[in-house]
Amino acid sequence: MGNLNDRTLTIKKTFDAPIDVVWQAWTKPEHLAKWWVPSGMEIKIIAHDFREGGKWKYEMLMPDGNMFVSEGTYMEIVEFEKIITSADFRPMTHNVELQCFFKAEGDKTIFIFNVVHETAEYCKQQEEMGFYNGWGSAFERLEKLVVKK
Repeated sequence: MGNLNDRTLTIKKTFDAPIDVVWQAWTKPEHLAKWWVPSGMEIKIIAHDFREGGKWKYEMLMPDGNMFVSEGTYMEIVEFEKIITSADFRPMTHNVELQCFFKAEGDKTIFIFNVVHETAEYCKQQEEMGFYNGWGSAFERLEKLVVKK
């Protein structure tokens, strides 16, 4: 399995928005549909059963017409604190764990996003495939959604 640090990619952001707003953006399908994919892609929410043991499934359409399916099962949910879910992003990424941590700091939200991979080699491969660009782009869209101008 290797060291957890060798198998984890992390993005940390501070959103200039209250925690309940950021939480809703992660947990309500109508909000997820506005930011979950990088710019230029469309998303269709197929399933969104937001509870421990509940399943989620989204179809993501690339500008070139290719379709990706992302899906997983929620393993742990603590309101305003964390969301842990399994995830597959077919055909690119299989059997990872997404860990989302939320912490209120005044009217801002500190957000930590970990993706845990099965092996260090797989983790490195995912990083080289553009992990930070892809999720970074999605989180920029999330930021635009939650921050009031």
